[in-house]
Amino acid sequence: MSEIVPVPGAGNAFLVTAGTTEQSWVYLDQPLLLEFEYVQRIAEALEATVLTRPATERIRVVHVGGGGLTLPRYLAARRPHSAQIVLEPDTDLIEQVRSRLPLPPNSGIKIRPIDGLAGIAEMPDDYADAIILDAFNAARIPGELATLEYFADLARVLRPAGVMIMNLTGKSPFDWVRRALAGLAETWPKLAVSAETPVWKGRRFGNFVAVASATGLPVDRLDDVLARAAFPHRLVYGATLKHWIGRAQPFTEATAQDSIPFEPWL
Repeated sequence: MSEIVPVPGAGNAFLVTAGTTEQSWVYLDQPLLLEFEYVQRIAEALEATVLTRPATERIRVVHVGGGGLTLPRYLAARRPHSAQIVLEPDTDLIEQVRSRLPLPPNSGIKIRPIDGLAGIAEMPDDYADAIILDAFNAARIPGELATLEYFADLARVLRPAGVMIMNLTGKSPFDWVRRALAGLAETWPKLAVSAETPVWKGRRFGNFVAVASATGLPVDRLDDVLARAAFPHRLVYGATLKHWIGRAQPFTEATAQDSIPFEPWL
């Protein structure tokens, strides 16, 4: 069961936890302040893609997985009047967030109490400019959200020039991560993945942030941003990423499996 707890000594900040797993860190008064490294990487990917569009252009973003709504709050502050849909099946968490971490008025954020599989299936074609897939169930990424069939449905909902961003977790030898990335690479011709350098080297469990597109990705811009990250990161794409994925086979509905459990390293 998820719980919202204040962060001691951090002002108006709260953690959303599920057991021993920290799901979200929310600064109610400072939505642009992002605590978790992987969330910063997702925000940077948005800044380098859809948020480069003219300020007058209304963008549509779908979030698969809600937590404390850290990224929807960020986007609402960065691009007011954007249309955001959050797919979150944990109705108890939704009620806690609404009562304890209320959204600002006219945020443009709509929360749907539905899982990522069914929620995307109900959405129209060519709807979203960006889809953010950051969903966990008991510290695991649900296997049904990492299959070729599901990625095809995400691609259906995504506009031709849109971007799909996925948070993946794992540890060496990264079998699950490689298979999930193989599915992303088969669905979208352009794919880039960032992770901390020790994670790439297999030294510990960590997050991989994948950015996928049917058209192109600003890899130079993403590389430049990573160079300023607090901890050393590396962006992998093209032939290097293909070599890293190796012969891993994409998951299908018939072979789907959940990721290994999240392992805190601090």
